Amino acid sequence: MHSDQIAPARRPRRRFTAAAVVAGTALGIVVTTGLTLASPSLAAAAPMAATAIASVAAPDATVHTLRDIRADAKSTLLAARVAETAADSITADIAATGLDIGMTDTSVDTDDLTETTDRLAQLDIVPALLLPGLAADASAATEKVTARVADLREHLDAAKAQKAAEEAAAAAAAAAAEAQRQAEAAAAALAAANTPDGAKATARQMAADRYGWGDGQFSCLLSLWTKESGWNYQAYNNNGGATGIPQALPGNKMASAGADWQTNAATQIAWGLDYISRSYGSPCAAWGHSQAVNWY
Repeated sequence: MHSDQIAPARRPRRRFTAAAVVAGTALGIVVTTGLTLASPSLAAAAPMAATAIASVAAPDATVHTLRDIRADAKSTLLAARVAETAADSITADIAATGLDIGMTDTSVDTDDLTETTDRLAQLDIVPALLLPGLAADASAATEKVTARVADLREHLDAAKAQKAAEEAAAAAAAAAAEAQRQAEAAAAALAAANTPDGAKATARQMAADRYGWGDGQFSCLLSLWTKESGWNYQAYNNNGGATGIPQALPGNKMASAGADWQTNAATQIAWGLDYISRSYGSPCAAWGHSQAVNWY
């Protein structure tokens, strides 16, 4: 080459900036994934491409942002799964109780939630720039299902509370009726025991059970208290103040056997048998003393 020859001009090399590469890559991802932006929430994710381009100058920040996007998507997916479980649970609970919760329709429509959840469940293969839109759809469906579940749960709890109140009222009424029956039975038994024949039967049984006194001793007791009071629990001696079947003097001594000594022949008999046992050892001994001195 001679020095006076002029070398042909060189064509300028094309330089591709990092921003152009990212933009092209982002566009390519959107096209090749087969996902569309038909949903308003997905359309809203388009600006993420611009954000990705702008963040090329700060790759560390970009990595951090994408990591946050995927973390948020996972959190949204978990909440959606929980909502699906809650929907299944409330419908099962309503069916199990068989209660009328005051609502004609007790179902939970989870079609949208299932659809959006299935999309979001592919977060490992879905481009990060589309995740916010998918998460927004899943979040909206989750809120709808959660609100429905809460409404059904409130009605079910109210129905359970009403049933519990009704059962408690029925139990209280049954308890009151039983208490009344027992009170009437006790009153009838007391009235029967307070008759002379009832008092004699009570005394015979008590003498045998508590002291081992048989019919021979009871025969003496029968004679003794027939003489003293005629087996009348209301007997009262105006001359000395002796009271009741055993003619206790004073009558309030029988309080040691029970506070109802004035109205219950059994209480008077219990006191009288104890008095005879301590003072004479047996009814026949007491009857013998009474025959000898006219008192016991």
